[in-house]
Amino acid sequence: MKYMPVTESMFLIAETRDQPMHVGGLQLFIPRDGQTTEELADEICERFYAATDIAPMFRRRPATPAQMAGYMAWTEDEDIDFDYHIRRTILPRPGGPLQLLRYVSLNHGALLDRRRPMWEVHIIEGIAGGRVGLYSKIHHSVVDGVSALRLLQRALSTDPDDRSGTAMWVRRPSRKRSKKPSKSLLGTFTGAAGAVVDAAGQVAGLGPAAARIAAAGLTDKDYVAPMQMAPTTMLNQSIGSARRFAAQDWPIERLRDVAQAQQMTVNDVILAMCSGALRAYLDEHDDLPAESLVAVMPVSLHTEGDADGNAITAISVRLATDLDSPADRVAAIKASSKSAKKAVRGLKPLQALALGAATTWPLAFATVPGFVEYTPRGFNLMISNVPGPEEPLYWNGAKLDGCYPVSIPMEGLAMNITVTTVAGKAGFGIIGARAQLPSLQKILVHLESALAELEALEPAQD
Repeated sequence: MKYMPVTESMFLIAETRDQPMHVGGLQLFIPRDGQTTEELADEICERFYAATDIAPMFRRRPATPAQMAGYMAWTEDEDIDFDYHIRRTILPRPGGPLQLLRYVSLNHGALLDRRRPMWEVHIIEGIAGGRVGLYSKIHHSVVDGVSALRLLQRALSTDPDDRSGTAMWVRRPSRKRSKKPSKSLLGTFTGAAGAVVDAAGQVAGLGPAAARIAAAGLTDKDYVAPMQMAPTTMLNQSIGSARRFAAQDWPIERLRDVAQAQQMTVNDVILAMCSGALRAYLDEHDDLPAESLVAVMPVSLHTEGDADGNAITAISVRLATDLDSPADRVAAIKASSKSAKKAVRGLKPLQALALGAATTWPLAFATVPGFVEYTPRGFNLMISNVPGPEEPLYWNGAKLDGCYPVSIPMEGLAMNITVTTVAGKAGFGIIGARAQLPSLQKILVHLESALAELEALEPAQD
């Protein structure tokens, strides 16, 4: 058995029947020239079943018994039941967006089996326009959003003539390392001691780092410090397990043009789009608060070449939904985002993790009966942006035509918005609690309206 760090076990501990803790994704592929939809689906299925050299993370499941040891250790299965993990389906006619998103909605509310490696892949046919869909879900204890996109990217190619496409769970060859003289016992001890000293230094720095963040909360009006309160809305109620999923993409160039004109980042443009859309959605339901919504944004701590898994912290940003003017909202979001990034800049990894824990503290108690109903909250929803490669991507010549993340609603956080920027498109995936958030798909209309408002603004002055 392998020890399970707390950054992984916390997602298993937080899981309930009404709060499944898996992340997912929906990808759409256009068959290559001369290939039918059925032939592409056959090819995907054949390659996936043949991909038997499986990476350890896709063999991993909580140790038995899952209710006890399963929160502390991993075990790995030698035999993988592909008939269970790989599923093939045909959408009912007409196979339009409604039928596709309904399929994802229904499947995303179902828990993954902890007595098996916790992942599934669904090959979807019958989609209007002749495309083939791949809907996958994998437990958040195994990967975060950045790692999930990495796994997808490795299974794809920028070469439309490449025919080596396989499954994302295939074991990757180890990187060749240059030969170095073997370390002496003293050298090994010195290296280990140095790591301990570095960790101790990071822990010792928690106090000063916390003081700096607390001071920012008092002196910087734009900074949303941990423990500050957010308004209560329909987004912040106890939820059931049924889900509703909405997805759409926009050309990344539209977002970049706004970013350049308003002297902001693409990430800030995404926040401004979400701000305008949420303001319109809540107003439709007579639930727009007088105070601004607050969004938590996961921030990746991954570095190039590091291991897949979970490595994230979190910051809070004020969405300025209390402001009627799009220009005023843009200015407020830019200021809040800048202050949040300034606060986290320069923190050591352990300190950044501590900040993330302090920012997301309500999640630790969300499943306690009555907590969501009677306790003030620090934020209203999560908004994530996971950047990917910009060039077109292919799987055995089939072009990736859409990439939409499917994330996690939680107790007190009935909606989650996650965005991937891949192959020239910004793919928005909005997942919500079905009963608690009616007409969720209207968010897509409001996102387009919000982007059009941003495009109509006068360019920012230097």
